[in-house]
Amino acid sequence: MRPYYIFFILGLLIIALNGCTSQKTVTRVDPGTTIDLSGEWNDTDSRLVAEEMIKDVLSKAWLGEYKGEKQRNPTVIVGTVKNRTSEHIQTVTFIKDLERELINSSRVEFVANKEEREEVREERSDQQENASDETIKRFRQETGADFMLRGDITTIIDQAGGEKVKYYQVNLELVNIETNKKVWIGDKKIKKVVSQSGTKF
Repeated sequence: MRPYYIFFILGLLIIALNGCTSQKTVTRVDPGTTIDLSGEWNDTDSRLVAEEMIKDVLSKAWLGEYKGEKQRNPTVIVGTVKNRTSEHIQTVTFIKDLERELINSSRVEFVANKEEREEVREERSDQQENASDETIKRFRQETGADFMLRGDITTIIDQAGGEKVKYYQVNLELVNIETNKKVWIGDKKIKKVVSQSGTKF
């Protein structure tokens, strides 16, 4: 076979391969846009559930009763939200959504969680050696939380053929840290139907 035939065939192969290569397209969208590609827990679920559940907890009797007794806003901390689903859910994002809603409500005071406190305490300790007397922050001046918000996320999945129903339930409870009394229990349910034609899950 002559050399120019070989180059001609190689050229055709390269053109054919380039034609088969998939092209990636990236489109920027508004972060508030609802996009549900897989049917799994996503950023929209996290944001909407946090908004609705914090609205509910702040509308109940415990808040007015506490303010009437103590004459101040209660101090709240968000504890652990456990992922009891089979999915990989970034509960940190959901916790931050809960924290944002609590802080922005202006109806409660809010303190840093355990991990954040450790970092702040390390900084405070460092200041004892390196900060000026005018700016040094003292020990034992932290604000203790009155209530802890904690809970979990669970799922139930029902599927047949190319259709799947995903049921999420978010359970949260507010606990009085001093007495261990639960002053509020709430839940939020999400149900999604995921259809995939021509195939089975």
